[in-house]
Amino acid sequence: MTIKAILFDLDQTLLDRTDSLRHFLNWQVNFFQLVAQSQKADFIEKFIQLDANGSVWKDVVYRQLIQDFAIKNYSEQFLLQSYIQDFNKFCRSFGHVESAILRLHQAGYLLGLISNGKTPFQEHNFQALGLAEYFSIVLVSEAVALRKPDAAIFQLACEKLKVQTQHCIFIGDNENADIQGAKAVGMKSIFFNPDTQTCSQHADANLHDYADVWDMIQKLQEKGFTSKAI
Repeated sequence: MTIKAILFDLDQTLLDRTDSLRHFLNWQVNFFQLVAQSQKADFIEKFIQLDANGSVWKDVVYRQLIQDFAIKNYSEQFLLQSYIQDFNKFCRSFGHVESAILRLHQAGYLLGLISNGKTPFQEHNFQALGLAEYFSIVLVSEAVALRKPDAAIFQLACEKLKVQTQHCIFIGDNENADIQGAKAVGMKSIFFNPDTQTCSQHADANLHDYADVWDMIQKLQEKGFTSKAI
């Protein structure tokens, strides 16, 4: 089976969202003087806890933080707007992502992004990584009214790329939305987590460093997509 396309999730797959979020919050607290410096670390950790890896929208998060830290000068809507406008300025990818994407693109693979999230927020975060010129498609759930693991969003990506699902590999960090979603439509899957102790039992391979992604894809190719847990 020939691999023609490599599809990626965004948050915690290409985008190191946790690290990016910490840098953004450090700036936001300092710039707006939201809390005393002695409280900044607690503010950041509470935000990350409430955020639940991006699953809770930020008006809810800021509302709770304003209450917990007795913030008087700014509303949740003001801080939310700052998040929407400014978070992308702090976006950074995981190590070796840029060189890996460039190599895959130069080798002729079609590249695509499928991200659950809001539009144009996610598109802006992706563009901030400097990878957009290498990608043929970018699908954000709110923009297309479909959401992983719905089979339709994976199929839509393939229609736009003009490839069949069995010729695609999906790389993501979420066991349900990414790995199970991709497998359900006949794609092969690579689970990404920088922690070497965190693996998927259901993905076709486990990736911890993008320096290894090229060799991993070639191994899947050579083994005809039959290998498990590379």
